[in-house]
Amino acid sequence: MRNHSVEAPRTILVIGGGVIGLSSALALQRLGLEVTLVEASTDVRAASWGNAGHIATEQAEPIASPRIVRSAARRLFLRGGALALPPRQIAHWLPFALRLTRAATPTRFERGRAALSGLLAQAMPAWRRYVDAIAAPDLLRENGHVVVWETPETAAAGLAAWRAADIGTTRFVPLERHELDALRHRIATPLAGGIRFTGTGQIADPGRLAHATRAAFLAAGGTERIATVTAIDARSATLADGARLTADRVVLAAGTGSAALLRPHGLKVPIIAERGYHLQSPPEPDWPADLPPIVFEDRSMIVTRFESGLRAASFVEFAGHAAPPDPRKWARLHRHAAALGLPMADAEGWMGARPTLPDYLPAIGQAAGILCAFGHNHLGLTLAPITAEAIAALALGERPPVDLTRLAPDRFSRGL
Repeated sequence: MRNHSVEAPRTILVIGGGVIGLSSALALQRLGLEVTLVEASTDVRAASWGNAGHIATEQAEPIASPRIVRSAARRLFLRGGALALPPRQIAHWLPFALRLTRAATPTRFERGRAALSGLLAQAMPAWRRYVDAIAAPDLLRENGHVVVWETPETAAAGLAAWRAADIGTTRFVPLERHELDALRHRIATPLAGGIRFTGTGQIADPGRLAHATRAAFLAAGGTERIATVTAIDARSATLADGARLTADRVVLAAGTGSAALLRPHGLKVPIIAERGYHLQSPPEPDWPADLPPIVFEDRSMIVTRFESGLRAASFVEFAGHAAPPDPRKWARLHRHAAALGLPMADAEGWMGARPTLPDYLPAIGQAAGILCAFGHNHLGLTLAPITAEAIAALALGERPPVDLTRLAPDRFSRGL
């Protein structure tokens, strides 16, 4: 429903060219608005494009949960898990961890789950509309994903955990014998069991997604400006060279850099760089192109076959955005890949920072007159199109397609 008290904008500035910013720019442009996208770099090695390519509609429970808090100690990197809390980065992660613990109370968790479930229920339909809009429907593969375990004990525990979890609109069934046998033929270590999800999906290739989206945006008359933004307000952005860009509305989708741009407006945004690592093989690996993403839960690792190669991704490392990468993470991924017999001997390493808020919910909405879309943690790719549709509706003063009440960008400043 249109709010007639809000004057319809004609020009929009979108700050941030990751998957959230790009998709928002495209959605706004499709409404007939004149959109300028401002991004510091067009490097497709940024966090938006370094993920597992998994459209994770099964992740209906925020990571800030009582269960995750209770299990944090056994998930630590030093104990073989995926959670890394570097001692030298304690000034970054300790305040965040305390806020996460407060956000994981049963009441707040249930509220967060309701908000996240609403978004995820619309994620796959939004993705279908998105790939049609960029004339690349083959980028979306709705072939689900697989979770496997390597011991009878972890298989029993893992299956019980998934049966107790809220998986939103998705479903899973145990792998049939022939499916498990086919995987055993590919995997060097024994597999004790597994499940196959439906209702999830993957992107055929994150790099091609980035190029196809940018090409569609530019072909339709969008403007791209490669520059660093140092300050914003409701109608302008100041660049590092002193230039000032103006528009009727400003959309902030700058990932981990969003907090610094909102701070002068009195908004406290406790965002952290949650760093992930991956290895990627050269193109055409000896791995079936039609296999869906496979989660090796015992190793906290997901393996995805892209057009550009085979990718193995893992780790949740809390640190400052500029902290150097930890080579031990890549070394462990190499050991896992070798143990599983994956064709990744010549794989290259990557590290990127996911923008994460303590309650593990994104910030989508308006604050200080600025339209905000950041903090999507592990779900940036999954939620990009539905976030873009919500931002487009807000820009026109219309009701967004999902309830954004719990996702307000100023919720931490208000003590929520």
